[in-house]
Amino acid sequence: MTEHSVKHETGDTGGRFVIHLDDGAEAELTYSIPESSRWIADYTGVPEHHGGKGIAGELVKALVAAAKNADVKIIPRCSYVAAWAKKHPEEAGVFG
Repeated sequence: MTEHSVKHETGDTGGRFVIHLDDGAEAELTYSIPESSRWIADYTGVPEHHGGKGIAGELVKALVAAAKNADVKIIPRCSYVAAWAKKHPEEAGVFG
């Protein structure tokens, strides 16, 4: 599995983690910020032809690292993020 460069784009009400793929496509994980102590992970999307390569997992790992750094909890409204959290109980402290 190839590691990709993940870019974190932020705004006042939310942000996204994005990977620009070699063919010009992009994968993203978006989140909203309803209050300063929580990020709501609401969408993860990877182009179908890039599926199964671990790209969505890289996006979630970047989200988790950034949330830890910002000292916030992640609320997983996105089904992929929720499933990832269940598979990684070692990260349970960042999900709330």
